[in-house]
Amino acid sequence: MRFTPQFLEELRARLPVSEVVGKRVKLKKAGREWKGLSPFQQEKTPSFTVNDQKQFYHDFSTGKHGNIFDFLMETEGLTFVEAVERCANIAGLPVPAATPDAARHEQRRKSLYDVMELAAKFFTETLASRGGAKARGYLADRGLTSQTQLQFRLGYAPGERFALKEYLGAQGVPVGDMVEAGLLIGGDDIPVPYDRFRDRVMFPITDLRGRIIAFGGRALEKNVPAKYLNSPETPLFHKGSNLYNGAAARKAAHDGAPVVVVEGYVDVIAMVGAGFPGAVAPLGTALTEDQLGLLWKMVDEPILCFDGDRAGQKAAWRAADLALPHLEPGKSLRFAMLPEGQDPDDLARSGGRGAVEEVIGAARGLVEVIWSREVTGGNFATPERRAALEARIGELTSGIRNEVVRRYYRQDLAERLRLAFAPAGFGAGGGYGRGGYGGAGRGRESGGARAGGFSFGGAARSGGPARRPQGNGTAPGLGRGPYQVASPHLANSPIMRGQRSALSRREALILQCLLNHPWLLHDRLEQVAALEFAHPDAHRLRAGIIGSFADDSHAEEPAADSARLRAWLEKSGYSKQIQSVENALTTRSVWGAEPEAAEEDVLSTWHQLVTLHRKEHSLLRELKDAELALSEAQTDANFAWLKDVSARLESVEGTEALIEGFGESSGRIRTTT
Repeated sequence: MRFTPQFLEELRARLPVSEVVGKRVKLKKAGREWKGLSPFQQEKTPSFTVNDQKQFYHDFSTGKHGNIFDFLMETEGLTFVEAVERCANIAGLPVPAATPDAARHEQRRKSLYDVMELAAKFFTETLASRGGAKARGYLADRGLTSQTQLQFRLGYAPGERFALKEYLGAQGVPVGDMVEAGLLIGGDDIPVPYDRFRDRVMFPITDLRGRIIAFGGRALEKNVPAKYLNSPETPLFHKGSNLYNGAAARKAAHDGAPVVVVEGYVDVIAMVGAGFPGAVAPLGTALTEDQLGLLWKMVDEPILCFDGDRAGQKAAWRAADLALPHLEPGKSLRFAMLPEGQDPDDLARSGGRGAVEEVIGAARGLVEVIWSREVTGGNFATPERRAALEARIGELTSGIRNEVVRRYYRQDLAERLRLAFAPAGFGAGGGYGRGGYGGAGRGRESGGARAGGFSFGGAARSGGPARRPQGNGTAPGLGRGPYQVASPHLANSPIMRGQRSALSRREALILQCLLNHPWLLHDRLEQVAALEFAHPDAHRLRAGIIGSFADDSHAEEPAADSARLRAWLEKSGYSKQIQSVENALTTRSVWGAEPEAAEEDVLSTWHQLVTLHRKEHSLLRELKDAELALSEAQTDANFAWLKDVSARLESVEGTEALIEGFGESSGRIRTTT
C-alpha cells in the first residue's frame, strides 16, 4: 500500500508524538518538551525527549531519532505500512486505498476479519459453557490452565452441524461470508452449507498484526478422519505464508527472545509457558519459503526444534535443503533435536524451562546438519565413494545463491573433508607430511579434486613436518581404513563429532555423581546446566535431573534423594539414558561417584571432574584453531602451537587418573603399587 505525502503529513499533525510514545514510555513535561527514560536501553537518568511541535523524538543515550512511524518500527518491530496503519487507527483517520478496486478488496477483507472475530467469540463462550466440559477436561489433561486458555483465546466448536452458522446468522452475517471465511463447508453440490469445525478444541490463528484469519481444530473423538483440521485457503488465510503465534513471537524477538519453531499448537503453548515467548509453528505443512522469510525478518538464526526420532531427522534435512539456496550473510538456521519419544510439550511439562534450555543450547548449525547427513552411516573405503561424497557436497554448495555465503560453505566443508580423509601417514596432531593430499592432489601445485567448482584437495599443503599417527580416530560416519582424520583428539571431540556412539567415561562419571548425590545441585545448579556435553544422552539425562530437582522438594537424606531421583527419572522416560551411563562405566568406577562415598570425597571428585571437563573442552577448541592455522601456514610457530596444545591435552588425560585416589574421608583404604 502506498501513502501520499499529504496523508502522512495529516496523520502526523493529528497525532502528537507524545501520545504514541506515551503508550510505552512514562513522560513528564519539561518546558516545551517531554522527557522520560530511554525505551532502547536501561538508564537511571532520563535522556529521552519528545517534541510535539517539531514532531520528533530523540534519545541522547543511543542517538536514535525519528517520528511516530519510526518509533513504532523501532520499539515493536512493525513494518512502515503497519506503523502507518496503527497510527491511523489511533487517530481515527481512514487509510486510503491505492485504487477503487483495492478499496473494495480492503473493505471486503475488513468484513471477513469481523466475521472471524465473531466466530472466535462464539468458540470461547462455548468452551466456558456447560457444553464445553469435555473440551475443558482435555485442555486440563494437557496442562493448559484457564489463564493459558484466555491468553491464546482457545475455544470449543460444538458437535452440532449448524451451531456456528446459526450464531453468526443471528449476528447478521450472510452465509456467503461464512463460506468465504472458511467457517462453513459449501459448494454447488452442497445445497445447505454446514459448520466446518464440529466437536473440536479451537486454536485461533492470527496474522502478524494479531487479527484472526483462521482456526485450527483438534478433534476430541478418536475415530475421525483428521485429528487436526485447519481452515482452508481464504482471502485472509494462506497456510504457507503464516505462522501460529507469529504476532506474539515477532514482538518477543524484537525484545531479544529466541525464535523457536516447533511442530504444533500445543507445543507452541507449552514453549511459551516454559519461558520461550518466541515459539511458533507452521500450519499443518512442512516449513515453506514464505515462512522461512517471516522467520528471518524476526531473527537472523531461528532455531528449528524437531523430535529426536527418524521422522524428526528427516524434517531437519528437508528444512536444511529448503534454506540452503536462500542463505544470506548472517542469515541461517540452527537445529535442536529433542530426546527421542518426546515432543516440546512433553519436555516442557517433565523438565520445565531447564530441560528446554538444554535442548536449545545444544542446537547445531546448518552446515553441521548438512555434513552429518552426507556422512552418517556412509562407507567411504574406496576413492570412488569419497569422490561421490565430494561431488554431492559440491552440488549442494553450488545451489547457494549468495556468492559470499557459497564461498564460505565451500571452505568449511572442504576442511571437513580434508580432516575426514587425511591419510594415516599424516600427523595425528595436525602435522602434514610432504606429498599433500594422499597423492590426489599435491597442495597448490595440482589444485586438488573438484566437483561443481568445489575443491578440497588443495587444502592440505605440502612441506610441513611429518609426524607419526597417534591413534585410529575416524570421522563421524566414515569407515575405518587408510583414511583417518588428522587428529584423534579432534575426531573424538564434540567439536568435530557432534554426537558420539557412546558416552565418554568422564561425562558418565559426572552424571553418576549427580544420580548418586543429587544434593550437589543445591549449590551447583547453574554450573551443572552450563557444562558442555558431547553425547545426546548426556544432554537428555542432565535435563531430566534438573527437571526433577525443580519439580521435587528434596529430602535432606542423600540416600533417599538418590532413590527418589532415579524413580522420578525412570517414570519420566529416562531409563535409556541411565543405562547409557552404566554401560560407559563397565570398568572400575571412581569411589567419589559411588553412593557410599563421604561428602568430602564426593566434592573433591566433583571438582576434579568438572575442572578437567572444562579444561579439555577449552583445549579441544584451541586444538581446532591450531590445526587450521597449520593447514594455512606451515610455520615453525604454528607447529609449535599445535604440539603444545596436544601435550596439554595429554596432560589433562593423565591427570584424570588422580581422581582414583580420592576416598580417604570415606574410610576407604587407598592402595599403592
